[in-house]
Amino acid sequence: MDAPRILVVDDEESIQTLLREALTAWGYRVSCVGTGREALEAMQGRLFDLALVDIRMPEMDGLTFLREVKKRDESIEVVIMTGYPTVATAVEALKEGASDYLPKPLMMDELRHLMTGLMERRFLRSEVTLLRSRLGEELSVNELVGNSPAMRQIKEVIAKVAMADSPVLIEGESGTGKELVAGAIHRLSARGKGPFIPVNCSAIPADLIESEFFGHVRGAFSGAVADALGLFRSAHGGTIFLDEIAELPPALQAKLLRVLQEMEVRPVGSTKAYSVSVRVIAATNKPLEEAVKDGSLRQDLFYRLNVVRIRTPPIRERREDLPGLIAHLLRRFNQRFRREVSGTSPEAFAALSAYDFPGNVRELENLIERAYAMGVRDQITLADLPSLSFTLSTRPAVVPGQSLPTLAEVEKELILRALAIHKNDKEQSARALGLSRRTIYRRLKEYGVL
Repeated sequence: MDAPRILVVDDEESIQTLLREALTAWGYRVSCVGTGREALEAMQGRLFDLALVDIRMPEMDGLTFLREVKKRDESIEVVIMTGYPTVATAVEALKEGASDYLPKPLMMDELRHLMTGLMERRFLRSEVTLLRSRLGEELSVNELVGNSPAMRQIKEVIAKVAMADSPVLIEGESGTGKELVAGAIHRLSARGKGPFIPVNCSAIPADLIESEFFGHVRGAFSGAVADALGLFRSAHGGTIFLDEIAELPPALQAKLLRVLQEMEVRPVGSTKAYSVSVRVIAATNKPLEEAVKDGSLRQDLFYRLNVVRIRTPPIRERREDLPGLIAHLLRRFNQRFRREVSGTSPEAFAALSAYDFPGNVRELENLIERAYAMGVRDQITLADLPSLSFTLSTRPAVVPGQSLPTLAEVEKELILRALAIHKNDKEQSARALGLSRRTIYRRLKEYGVL
């Protein structure tokens, strides 16, 4: 196992020195900062496994930092340190997601034991995740990364409806994680140990779709050399996820409605009906009312499925989740490629923050995976995101003999675009770009905006 990265956040230099020396001697890689703001800036471009955080600091206290860091990287372990321990503060820290709570003066043996336990737990958790991903079993609940209001609402709805066994309709643009939401509902439900069968309705040939859904008997048609269960009977006791349901032919939508009403399927070529116990979760990248209005989704099927409705938001509507999504993907690809990529450069993160991601999370994942496939090993830079570099600027293409824009000009464009996206909120814009509030104010003064 590679040496874990530890971030020490304490405004006392003597504590920084003590912890740097002890942690380094124990085999950890250590970075020290004096404020929560500096810590957030450090985390913008690097991945850390654990943060040791003092609760009383200037500018930003430890609990505020804890809340902010969990928005950016939910998987990081955070241990709160304080010279003024109280039960109420300890309970609040644990409720906010802290891994543990240590009083000062620190007992070094206790700290070492705690660090060893947390790192072993973290290692085992990552190995389980890697093993399940190799087996094709994504940990969908954990894959729902983000603490934006929209994502918190989705997680709350999932927790409420998972055990209800009612149909669910999920709408959202391509790449927003509709299958992950469906998988999370399935795994939290009473059917969680049963099969989860995802189906892309637009990918099945029209002449085979009924057989694929409901099965067939031998000799039902040319090429039917053996009986086939079909997707619904294969999902018995579990969940079937029908992605792009509006792409199903109207005739099959009618048969699907009957299956939902009677919970029976009749294989093609058979006179016998078979009972099934299946939860149906459907999804579409079209607005649902629009799909009903243009006739691509039957109204009666819509009403049957529209018991619970969830909308997965695009990245442009939850930009505050972008740092957490990037950190999550870096950890996943570090495991898969056996790399030690520590984060993104400020320029790369600024470019990612200013991009609209029409392909949403799937596009972000592909961009980062491409960087790994092309050999990135230390830090993802703007050069590792060539397609992003070309699509960001709205300037005309550079012609021969024309000078390239300077780095300062590109930085100015990114800052102004971030301000436009965040409706002139300088705090949010600074956070999205990985800059400190002081830096963005200084830059705006230089540009004559302030």
